[in-house]
Amino acid sequence: MFSGEYVELDGLGLASALKDGKISPIELMRVAIYLAEKRGNALNAVCHRQFHASLDRASKAQLRGTFGAIPFLLKDSGLASRELPSSIGSRLFSSTFFQSDSTLAERFSAAGLMGFARTTVPELCMAPTTEAVENGGPTLNPWDQTRSSGGSSGGAAVAVATGIVPIAHASDGGGSIRIPASCCGVFGLKPSRGLLPMGPARGEGWGGLAVDGVVTRTVRDTAAVLDAVAGSDPGAPYAAPPTPASFLSNLNKPFNRPLRIAKWVTTWNDIAVDPECLAAVNQAEKLLQQLGHEVVEVGAPQLNYDGFVTNLINVLAANAVVAIDGVTRAKKRDKWSNLLEPAILDAYDYGKTLHAEDYVLAIMQFQKISRVMEAFMSGFDLILTPTLTQLPAKLGTLTMEDDFRSFRLRAAKYTTFLAIINASGQPAASVPLYWTESGLPVGIQLIGHFAVEDTILRVSAQLESASAWYKHYSNFKG
Repeated sequence: MFSGEYVELDGLGLASALKDGKISPIELMRVAIYLAEKRGNALNAVCHRQFHASLDRASKAQLRGTFGAIPFLLKDSGLASRELPSSIGSRLFSSTFFQSDSTLAERFSAAGLMGFARTTVPELCMAPTTEAVENGGPTLNPWDQTRSSGGSSGGAAVAVATGIVPIAHASDGGGSIRIPASCCGVFGLKPSRGLLPMGPARGEGWGGLAVDGVVTRTVRDTAAVLDAVAGSDPGAPYAAPPTPASFLSNLNKPFNRPLRIAKWVTTWNDIAVDPECLAAVNQAEKLLQQLGHEVVEVGAPQLNYDGFVTNLINVLAANAVVAIDGVTRAKKRDKWSNLLEPAILDAYDYGKTLHAEDYVLAIMQFQKISRVMEAFMSGFDLILTPTLTQLPAKLGTLTMEDDFRSFRLRAAKYTTFLAIINASGQPAASVPLYWTESGLPVGIQLIGHFAVEDTILRVSAQLESASAWYKHYSNFKG
């Protein structure tokens, strides 16, 4: 199989070729590594390469699970895997090795997803762009290399958009699946809190804001991954309600009535929304109406956005303290402080000034937002919004050179429609429906009721069929 044939197939397509004997696991791995070296290196999307070991594993691989033995990339988020070290985008955590696998890494492997490297992230995954010093500079947007690929799953979205792999691990604590999915033109679903396992070493991320997932080129690949890996692990503090027997089997099932979808394009504090982002929502509205659904424009739900952003900053800073103290307790500050980018070092220092009350009040507000959002969705099946308020950020405009609070305040104006949904715990997806005349993708977001991923996936599949977004990937010439 040549790289041209490889990139034309999604994950289930590659799995079918394996099952039919048209290709072998090691042949697929060779193509993926070739593309990682060519495209991944050019765009700075891949790190912690384990190419030789992965070729050896692929040569011995037996087909298993949904995907048999297809190439896969883990995000450099610190998700534990004995096969792949991690740095979390930080010189301080450079080449951290793991003695055991996380539950999710085990499930990915059992599903036939073979990790051979990690994808780049910003430091500690705390930015909406991927420009980590640890990785030697920014991860580039494949459609406009003067712009960001998004973050924190920036490398993952680049890898999928450019065909290095059809499916890549991602995670989302404030938009980190949906931001890069929008910037790079791929499908990215943030699952409901508790749907995917986070154990056994931890039970939650960032006060319940963070969840794991994947980015893909096709909706059916995301559905198939969820079928393979969803479900809480023993002792999990959060557990989403039971899922359908199969997201994939339900994907093309018609709805028994038109859906009622709220269109939400206004923001708090009069934060501006780029006309192209609004055009993307309007195009989605027309497609949804052509599909027979009802779309109703509504205003933003009433909540204290400034207070939310402050609480988000507090929770991130507190988590920065825990992470950094975990590896520096016995060391003098001058031995490690220069290994952190300015915003993250400032987050650490700020986090040290926080009180227990600050953290508890933040969690309480997040929980209140869950109530606000469910009340807001009363009478609606989904919410339609822009994914981002602006086109993919120009490189260098959202770097870690600022103090942490100023940095996060600027990020909050870019990701206004996203982190609120991490607080509420609802599922939400960035769908790559719209492309500008210059060839830049602009995502729209679909938000569902808690634990009702099925509706998002089925509507996304309808939109995928109506818009044929897959054709855009052939425009990448790298």
